[in-house]
Amino acid sequence: MRLDRPYCRVDRDALRRQLSPKDEIEVKNDGDGNANYRVIRSNHISKATAVNIYSPAGSMVHDDSGSTVLLQSKDGDVTQVRAKVIVDCTGHESRIVLKDDRVKSIPPGFQIAYGVLAKVDESNIPDSDYAGPYYKEAMTLFDYRTDHFLEGSNELSKAEKAPTFMYAMPLDGNRIFFEETSLVARPAVSFQECKERYLTRMEHLGITITEIEEEEFCYIPMGGPLPAADQRVVGFGGAAAMVHPSTGYHLCRAMMASGSAAEAIRKELANDNFNPDRAAASAYNAIWSPTNIAQRNFAVFGGEFLMKQNVEGLRGFFDGFFKLPLELWGGFLAGWPGLPNNENHETWWARLKFGLSFVSKLPPQVALDMLVSIATYSITEGVPLPQSVTPLLGLPDGYEYKEKSAAVGDVAAKSEAMKMIMESK
Repeated sequence: MRLDRPYCRVDRDALRRQLSPKDEIEVKNDGDGNANYRVIRSNHISKATAVNIYSPAGSMVHDDSGSTVLLQSKDGDVTQVRAKVIVDCTGHESRIVLKDDRVKSIPPGFQIAYGVLAKVDESNIPDSDYAGPYYKEAMTLFDYRTDHFLEGSNELSKAEKAPTFMYAMPLDGNRIFFEETSLVARPAVSFQECKERYLTRMEHLGITITEIEEEEFCYIPMGGPLPAADQRVVGFGGAAAMVHPSTGYHLCRAMMASGSAAEAIRKELANDNFNPDRAAASAYNAIWSPTNIAQRNFAVFGGEFLMKQNVEGLRGFFDGFFKLPLELWGGFLAGWPGLPNNENHETWWARLKFGLSFVSKLPPQVALDMLVSIATYSITEGVPLPQSVTPLLGLPDGYEYKEKSAAVGDVAAKSEAMKMIMESK
């Protein structure tokens, strides 16, 4: 199936340069350069043990005007830093952002991939427009073929039960990026398994690698619980579980969310009555509004469904998925407010229409499995999926700041007691 859509591989260094303010790119030494920010090459030493409580004691402390954190360099030097707001971008397995235990949640699945940016031998190929079966003017995604394994072999059996796909992206000349990917699994497929399948596939296809420029080990947690409410440290990116639970896509979602999160923090910083608790809550609510959580819950089910599919199920799933109008499948892959076509997934009614249309495109066996999975998931996991596709259960709880009421008790009774005590002396 051919899709008339571009597919890009991001140059990380170029992206950083593009996003950095002019003349603020090179910070050669700690605090040096033209930047309006300070770079401290140290690690935090804290681990959250409860909301806003950290070990070791004193390594991170919050008060009514901000936070104090201790950072330690590789040489063991400790630096104390004062901040009004801390934003944690250290990834899904952050040590200082706690996960939400208010609601039942499923552990994350894991996307694992082994990839190489390689040069291929073109000395004996019959058609220079192709590398094996891969057309060099197009990106190949979701090659779930298993004909490179011997019939009846243990390797074939494993590949059918825990599928991986090849993703081939021709770049320039004879340079191609190959990646053998497990879309999502729990527990994760091993990197060694992905590498061995990649090598077996290359040998079967007659593709000879002459040089490896880069080797990639891709580890992406998908789904799992959201951050806990009422914590001062603002998780962002993986630390806030922003990865798409069905696809593993993340970069565009993070870039789109960065503006709203930064604006929420900026607005609070400009407030004469700055409140760091309100700043953190506002940032979290900008990232995970109730409507965005509902949309995520729908995608979490998608990830769970993908995890239970064998190779035939995944072939059928994607065959049906890409038969949908581009506005529907593209919007699902984006899955974040503000990204193209996301309006087709932002409301319960839009998601319900998408789901019904999708099921109608699936092969009968996969469609039946999905309908059974919807019923089973709704029974075992409760509210999140029904809440995402009906108006009956409202919206999930968000992160909006709620002023804590002062525990003053019954002032009249306490005053009366105090008066009587004084009179009895």
